[in-house]
Amino acid sequence: LYGLDHNVQTFDKEINAIEEIDHFSRKCLVARRLLERGVRFVQIWSGCDNGFPRRNWDSHEDIERDHGPLAMGMARGSAALILDLKQRGLLDDTIILWTTEFGRMPSSQGGKGRDHNPYCFTNWLAGGGIKGGVSYGPSDDFGYKPQDRKNPTQVYDIHATILHLLGIDHTLLNVRNNGIDRRLTDVHGHVIENILA
Repeated sequence: LYGLDHNVQTFDKEINAIEEIDHFSRKCLVARRLLERGVRFVQIWSGCDNGFPRRNWDSHEDIERDHGPLAMGMARGSAALILDLKQRGLLDDTIILWTTEFGRMPSSQGGKGRDHNPYCFTNWLAGGGIKGGVSYGPSDDFGYKPQDRKNPTQVYDIHATILHLLGIDHTLLNVRNNGIDRRLTDVHGHVIENILA
C-alpha cells in the first residue's frame, strides 16, 4: 500500500524515486498511526534536504530532476494515506491539506530551474467535509497568475475553510496585536463553499 515492500538497503546519492517513496511513505504511515491514537494535528514534510542536488521542492537548478522523484514519493505516500484512513473509517474525521507557501514560475530560470511564483500555487484538500474530485481557483493558461485577478483565491480563504470545517467561525477568531484586533483570515478570508461536501 505505502510502497515500502522493497529490498533496497542503500540508496543512490542522487535524488531518486525509490528513496523518495520510501521516505515520504514512512512519514505517512507514522501519521496514520498517530491519528489512530488520537493525535489531533500531524504535519508531514516533503523534501527536507537543502543540499546539492536539492532534495526539496525549491528547485532553482533542475525542476525535472528534483520534482519528478519528489512528486512520485508524495503521490504514493499521500494516496496510500488517504486509502488507509478511508479503510479504517478515519478519513471523514480527518482534514488533509497539502500546501506550500508559493509556486514555481512557468518560465525557466537560467536553464532547467524555476524561480518562485508568489501569484499561483497548488493546494489540495481531502477528507473531513471536503468534496472530492473538484478543482477551484484556476490559473491563467500559463500557470502564472490567477484567472480571476479581481477576486483570486487567497491563503486566507483556505484558512477560513479549514476553520469552518473545524467548527470555528473565522470572523470571531481575533488576536490583539499592537492595540489592534486582527483576524487570522484578515478581512479577505471567505469560506470556499464550492469545495465543501
